[in-house]
Amino acid sequence: MRYLVLTDIHANLEALDVCLADAKQRTYDETLVLGDLVGYGADPNTVIERVHALKPLAIVRGNHDKVACGLEQAEGFNSVARNAARWTFDVLTPDHRDWLADLPHGPHDVDDLVQICHGSPFDEDAYIFDELDAVRALKLSTRPLCLFGHTHYPITFELSPDGFDSIGPSAAPVTELQMRNGSKYLVNPGSVGQPRDGDARAAYAIVDVAQRRVELFRLKYPVEEAQAKVIKAGLPEVLAQRLALGR
Repeated sequence: MRYLVLTDIHANLEALDVCLADAKQRTYDETLVLGDLVGYGADPNTVIERVHALKPLAIVRGNHDKVACGLEQAEGFNSVARNAARWTFDVLTPDHRDWLADLPHGPHDVDDLVQICHGSPFDEDAYIFDELDAVRALKLSTRPLCLFGHTHYPITFELSPDGFDSIGPSAAPVTELQMRNGSKYLVNPGSVGQPRDGDARAAYAIVDVAQRRVELFRLKYPVEEAQAKVIKAGLPEVLAQRLALGR
């Protein structure tokens, strides 16, 4: 079984389409989606249609999904995020708002190897940045591999009998993680539509269950087209600017 893993698309259709085209060439069997399909970007309805057409085997909601469909208020969002959430709520079709509202919360056990969540296994909205939270998440994870998003920062944490380790973003277009027996892994593939590691390229992953391998991909996409759409939609200009910076 090979899983296509998508997270934090954030209504960036250009980035999503490039990732889907690349993944199709590499082949995969099922799709896993880790939340935040919408928010910030200019194509929330079309992105939802694309994801829906993939018929994900497993999908969990993100914090922007909850706010954009009206399930929660934008408490904790900065002014730019609140503005984008209001705009998204207004432009979403009623059917797409309902679809977002029905997305399950994480964590979700996919199979004997893989668990998915948006923020963490202990809180769907928690951010995992430091060692303390990563170790807590690894200990609470119910599977050898827990896939998460939310931070928009590609990183791998490993908890083994020998200790704890982490591997940050790579400039390589493809990075492979070979899982070791006896270790537990917490992997963020990075954001499809709004990277924040200083690298503007879109990010996604493929998990090969039989090989116990995770492949992490970074791809160039037409950033200028996504930027132009954001500005034309009347969204905050900073949301267009940050796409080119990967911040």
